[in-house]
Amino acid sequence: MKNARRRRRFFNLLLLAASFLCIRPIAAQTSRSSDAALEKRVEGSPTLPFKQERFQFRALPAGWVIGVVSGVAADDNGTIYVMQRGNNADPILAFDLHGNLLRSWGRGDFVLPHSLRVDDKGNVWVVDTGASAVIKYSPAGKKLLTIVVGDAPNTGNRFRGATDVAFAPSGHVLITDGYGNARVLEYSADGRRIREWGRSGAAPGEFHLPHAIQVSKDGTVYVADRENGRIEEFTREGNFLREIDQLGRCYSLKLKNGVLWASTGPLGEASGAAGWVVKLDPQTGRILGHLNLPKSSGHQIDVLPSGEPIVTAGDGLLLLH
Repeated sequence: MKNARRRRRFFNLLLLAASFLCIRPIAAQTSRSSDAALEKRVEGSPTLPFKQERFQFRALPAGWVIGVVSGVAADDNGTIYVMQRGNNADPILAFDLHGNLLRSWGRGDFVLPHSLRVDDKGNVWVVDTGASAVIKYSPAGKKLLTIVVGDAPNTGNRFRGATDVAFAPSGHVLITDGYGNARVLEYSADGRRIREWGRSGAAPGEFHLPHAIQVSKDGTVYVADRENGRIEEFTREGNFLREIDQLGRCYSLKLKNGVLWASTGPLGEASGAAGWVVKLDPQTGRILGHLNLPKSSGHQIDVLPSGEPIVTAGDGLLLLH
């Protein structure tokens, strides 16, 4: 009897191993096919008339070393705010357009900084994915508000909570909670939770790592559903409208002057593979143009007042001008 059970157990393990070995090549082949279609689609759009230039960080204090740059945002005056994860410099740094350091702050405020945004009043909002919280600062670095999203599951990874923040015309704040959860949350301007929506999955209105968010002047919400390779559009109440699909691993969004900018890369390769900046028509989803990005670039994208995109790139920034 024991020998029979052992044989059955061994046979079941062989079946499981065989099915796993069959599924993996099929999934890999599907990803490669999808990425080939994505590359053809992107490369079929016009090449944007920009050249890439490494943004130079100047006037840093002696001994400061910039680590991985995970976030970038620019205000209406051209001040460029940078979020970096190294231990040998302040996490938040403000530079002028020439790269000169103007001010910095934030040591001890974060578990794992992820992204940052600037609202229409010039305040700086920083997303801490390790603590699943969002902190609002004045342009000078004074802490004004902390929103604790919470409910972050133990994923066994430092990345476990909120991913991005955006601002509605009403003054409300929308936050994507993508690592561990799969939802969007809305808060009042003073940090009171209004609603939340979304769930894990690949169907319309579902998410597999909502990684970035933007809100249009008419209240349309755009969410980068990163691992599902698409941008989903919703009403302010979270009702699904439509999707822009076949975009690959969509990392970041920036809606400005009627254009939706996105940074994206292939789904079939490891995160951080070489990808693209794409310029999209937010009404139709059509790709209006693209620019190739080197690997380890594009975790966050923003647009300067001049209309020139700027993206994170390893331990620095790429200015596209």
